[in-house]
Amino acid sequence: MTLAIGSKVEDFTLKDQNSKDISLNSYKGKKVLLSFHPLAWTDVCAKQMQSLEENFDIFKQLNTVCLGLSIDTVPSKKAWAKSLNIEKTPLLCDFWPHGEVSKKLDVFIEKYGFSGRVNILLDENFNVIFTKVYPIKELPDINEIIKFLEENYGRN
Repeated sequence: MTLAIGSKVEDFTLKDQNSKDISLNSYKGKKVLLSFHPLAWTDVCAKQMQSLEENFDIFKQLNTVCLGLSIDTVPSKKAWAKSLNIEKTPLLCDFWPHGEVSKKLDVFIEKYGFSGRVNILLDENFNVIFTKVYPIKELPDINEIIKFLEENYGRN
């Protein structure tokens, strides 16, 4: 249940928590972390998204943009982002068509109706360079991604 290393991720456009259209292609030349979480308003998902926000500057030094993705609606993501003080990290809404991007990236769990907890790291040309599926109740270790980037690409 995840893309193979080297797979190319095609462009997609989703709304973020502020109803802004965010396209993958707008990040050409940067690495992109697609951090899928099952549902807003849950404890582990909150910590996962906060870890992206807290490490925003480190990821910027690593020429990497982090995007949080789930099947939640824009109003839900907006209220959730506000409650978590997330201001810099786009939280994308894969709401309609329901889970379309999650399905294309093979991280959607049909029997639950939401994505798994998955980190997919893309290079500057949107090829998969790292991917990991986590148990639903497990918080992904953000330092694992940072270490991977530092060891393989260094800081700017």
